Amino acid sequence: MDSIQSSELQMDTSSLFKEEVVTDQKIGTIRILTPITVDGAVDESRKVTYLGQTQMLTPAGALPLNFEIEADSLAAAIEEFAKGAQQAMEKTMEELKELRRQQSSSIVVPGAGGGGGSQIQMP
Repeated sequence: MDSIQSSELQMDTSSLFKEEVVTDQKIGTIRILTPITVDGAVDESRKVTYLGQTQMLTPAGALPLNFEIEADSLAAAIEEFAKGAQQAMEKTMEELKELRRQQSSSIVVPGAGGGGGSQIQMP
């Protein structure tokens, strides 16, 4: 088994972020990723990223939803949270429908042909 080289574990000093979490403890959270330099100062050449997180309840349990929020301030991110959550939920529902479709089309029916392997025949 190959060991991990220490050079593979080096952090990318050109893409460092300071992370803060804001929550209402009811609906979800917003992660604020503020770009910083290697000395911890805010990197003004890059923009702050807002990431929303919430859950969608399904018959199988809670399904986490993660989505980027296009905003230039925390107030704008809070305002856009519901829209981002709705889009993430719709995308997740479409992905689940596609997975179900793929699953149903891959059902193997014995004796339905397709060859592949020897078939036993009785005299």
